[in-house]
Amino acid sequence: MGQYLVYLVEDEQNLSEVLKAYLEKEGWEVRVFNDGDAARDAIEDKPHLWILDIMLPGTDGYQLLKGIKENGDTPVIFISARDQDLDRVLGLEMGSDDYLAKPFLPQELIIRAKKLVNRVYGSTSQDQKKIDLNQYIIDPVGRTVVDSEVSDEEIVDLTTKEMDLILLLTGEIGKAFSREKIIEHVWGENYFGSERAVDDVVRRVRKKMPRIHLETLYGYGYRVLSS
Repeated sequence: MGQYLVYLVEDEQNLSEVLKAYLEKEGWEVRVFNDGDAARDAIEDKPHLWILDIMLPGTDGYQLLKGIKENGDTPVIFISARDQDLDRVLGLEMGSDDYLAKPFLPQELIIRAKKLVNRVYGSTSQDQKKIDLNQYIIDPVGRTVVDSEVSDEEIVDLTTKEMDLILLLTGEIGKAFSREKIIEHVWGENYFGSERAVDDVVRRVRKKMPRIHLETLYGYGYRVLSS
């Protein structure tokens, strides 16, 4: 796993120091913020991962999450010691990618963080070759899609979830994926919401990549065909 930049927002100094140490053991670069206002000023930095406490001095975690998602689709893990069910639902509805209730073991955060960045940024293995499909050049390592029909430098602007979906479906051309499987891969096992979120992402991908044969399997899910 490559080096990632993680922004940790936690006002409990002892906890932030412990979590920082565990994250750095993974070879990741970690920047700690002890209040929400300082973190808000760093949103445009676009790290690979945000880990946010909800209750913070100044700008709270919900406001930070809103600002992060308005500025891109950087993955976010929410942590909170408040009403667990309410915070989890609100956080996921606002775009959080995962949720941890305090108290938790630092190792559990590491496991979830590693799983999330792997899902979002993929493996750095060199055996992941580029896929040429209907003049779209799909790069699983660089997480880019180039529309070569337009030019060799025309990047298709995809969100994180749109990219996750296209990498899943084009990784096994012709294979049918259920909505449940797509949700598990793109949103994660802790997703709380409607399966129709899959349909929304598919609709956006079809609009951005109209030459891709993304077939609907009614009552089941989707698959990508080679032509």
